[in-house]
Amino acid sequence: MAHRKPTPETLAFGAEVARLRTLARLSRAQLAKMVPVSVSYIGLIETGCTRCRYDFAQRLDGTLDSGTLLADAWDDLLRGTGYPKFFTDFAKAENAAVLIRTYQAMVVYGLMQTEAYARILVITDSAVEGRMKRQATLTKEDAAVACVVMDESVLYRLVGDREVMREQLEHLIAMSMQPNITLQIAPLGYYRGVHGSFTLATQPNGADVVYLSHTNGGNTSHETGDILPIVKAFATLQARALSPEASRDMIRKVLDERYGTDMAQVKLQQ
Repeated sequence: MAHRKPTPETLAFGAEVARLRTLARLSRAQLAKMVPVSVSYIGLIETGCTRCRYDFAQRLDGTLDSGTLLADAWDDLLRGTGYPKFFTDFAKAENAAVLIRTYQAMVVYGLMQTEAYARILVITDSAVEGRMKRQATLTKEDAAVACVVMDESVLYRLVGDREVMREQLEHLIAMSMQPNITLQIAPLGYYRGVHGSFTLATQPNGADVVYLSHTNGGNTSHETGDILPIVKAFATLQARALSPEASRDMIRKVLDERYGTDMAQVKLQQ
């Protein structure tokens, strides 16, 4: 049996197996007896240390009475996974994360974009659908804790038209009130060590994966040398950014003064 270093993909799949097993009120030993496999094999799957076969995911679905949830998760997360040293699909690391820390210098963080805003930034319908699907990371049961810092200029940068921006800023206010989300605005200025947008996704085993944006896309890495400077930069940004309450006030101010919305309606959402 191959024991591998967990990846975001195997960790996400394992977490789903553990969630469904817990919902079924089964211990690992009980599930192993019902499938049947060894208890240690169930443990390896749930901790992301091995990659099960598709037919085994289907067998788990049958045993746990979970429809096709695990088969679908296998299809989304594990098909074609080659366990690369550098993760090539940051979205999977993001989906598996228990903590997300991100700084956005140019546009609204993808997991907090409205569909209309996203359609201006990406080209195809499938890309928009994929981005909307990713947003479940912040709204699902046991959603990741998200600490989001956005540059003040993001609020003023016109993406689409005024209506698109009005809807987007209203959505930011609503999202910022979710218990698992902390949204802060970094006033215009120079921040040492900050050279562009980035996202840190902390995995269930404590490991960090970082995505560094650049003009032609971005790079994904789990190397300490890439991660530590970003952790330090994010600490600086959080310390110098406005508080969550002051950040909401700034968003409301921009919403009112620049995009001409009726603030009474926004305040009713609080």
